[in-house]
Amino acid sequence: MRISGITSWGEAVPLLQPYEIASMRIDAVDLFFVRISTDEGVHGVGSASPAEDVTGESTDACRRALSIKQLTWLEGRDPRDLDKMERELEDSHRANPAARAAVDMALHDLFARSRGVPLVDLLGRCHDALPTSVTIGISSVEESLAEAEEYLGQGFRYLKVKTGRSFDEDVERLTMLREGVGSEIFIRIDANEGYSVEEARGIGNLAADLELELIEQPLPGPSIAELRSLPQELRRIIAADESLHCEDDARDLVEDPPACGIFNIKLMKCGGIRPALAIAEIGETAGIDLMWGCNDESVVSIAAALHAAYACPRTRYLDLDGSFDLARDPASGGFVVEDGCLRLLDRPGLGVDLTG
Repeated sequence: MRISGITSWGEAVPLLQPYEIASMRIDAVDLFFVRISTDEGVHGVGSASPAEDVTGESTDACRRALSIKQLTWLEGRDPRDLDKMERELEDSHRANPAARAAVDMALHDLFARSRGVPLVDLLGRCHDALPTSVTIGISSVEESLAEAEEYLGQGFRYLKVKTGRSFDEDVERLTMLREGVGSEIFIRIDANEGYSVEEARGIGNLAADLELELIEQPLPGPSIAELRSLPQELRRIIAADESLHCEDDARDLVEDPPACGIFNIKLMKCGGIRPALAIAEIGETAGIDLMWGCNDESVVSIAAALHAAYACPRTRYLDLDGSFDLARDPASGGFVVEDGCLRLLDRPGLGVDLTG
């Protein structure tokens, strides 16, 4: 079996509903897709959703990195030689983590499809289904309550609330939201680097009263020393996101005393399944819990993250709602949503199909 064909393309996909985070308003996303085929009719697919503000990889840079010219070195290769191709991919696409992730997941998909089994079973399945949070952007109290009610009506029980633009408004909105949904609903917040050290301490002081499950990236990404200055009980519920891109970042974060208690691993930041599992191993060795997050993404890359997540013993949190935001998705399958929980399909590889 040899790789005989590679295709890649991009699509601009609108969101069902624009939303705001601490730094911007988002109403559409540029998605890229890769399909790798073999001379025996087996294929694998991958998808990228670059985020220049997080990784520095622009849409144009991702498109160039996924051009056929940049991927011809895969032609004629045996897809079962996955480890060697992954090492070469790391060297060739080091500056383009989302593009690397798309190729990485296509290679993993191809590898597992060639064996006729779900990828998670080759990686070592630890979980079958876990709940995901759904995201409420920065909005008014009334809009946040209405959105929460809609999600709860769909069976979700974990809400992730974007914060970080105004501390006082955040406290008011979170207080009203907690009163509105009651104590049986889990609330996570994501400041997207929007807080000062003093504000991070302030939200930490309110965490118990607001019953916050976790606090994602309160400080700017490079502020590891400042994270370490926060109280230990607060650091335990902090999830590092923009601070965590690669294995070196993971090692830095777990140095004593650990700067956080949770790793938020995203394939688009680190470059795909292989590097994500390496980061997860560092976290697991250090006793760090794992959260798996995403951008606005196709079910292709959400499914890839889910396969990786379910192969890691310390996976505790899912924030894999990125495909729910798309007005349309050029792919289908991968997983099903059951009362807010994500369950992988019992299909070979990633279990996805390209429909567009």
